Amino acid sequence: MLKRTIPLRISFAAALLFAGLQLFAQSAPAGIAAEADPSGFIGMKLEEMFARFGAPQMVYTARGEESWQDDVVFVYGAGDFYVCRDRVWQIGLKSVYGIKTGDAKAVALLVLGETTKDEGSYLLYNIAGQGWPLALRVNLEAGRVSAMYVYRPDY
Repeated sequence: MLKRTIPLRISFAAALLFAGLQLFAQSAPAGIAAEADPSGFIGMKLEEMFARFGAPQMVYTARGEESWQDDVVFVYGAGDFYVCRDRVWQIGLKSVYGIKTGDAKAVALLVLGETTKDEGSYLLYNIAGQGWPLALRVNLEAGRVSAMYVYRPDY
């Protein structure tokens, strides 16, 4: 009996791993190739952004709480790129890491995992693996995802 349970356990573990990989393979937002991680766009210079995405569909300004926090926002199909001086510091997305606007809060919490901070009106998830701190903020309205931002919290 022991000989059958080991291959069954391995098969079950392989199936879970495959399902997890499929979840993250679908995480790229519309307009960004599946192999690209949107957090890699943080820190991108204006020249790089224009070379990669071309002319934006629209440009607008976003006012911060303080006047020094004002940003110019370049709108592309891939997302809204918030620029301070000459670099992207934040990206607003409709879909990222397997979550999309309109999803229930429970779905976002399940996808992001137990390290996610639930702040009531938003979720905060730290993104590892970059040369600087990065975070994903998932804004919530009426228990549903209303907006998502990948950004540098130290900027």
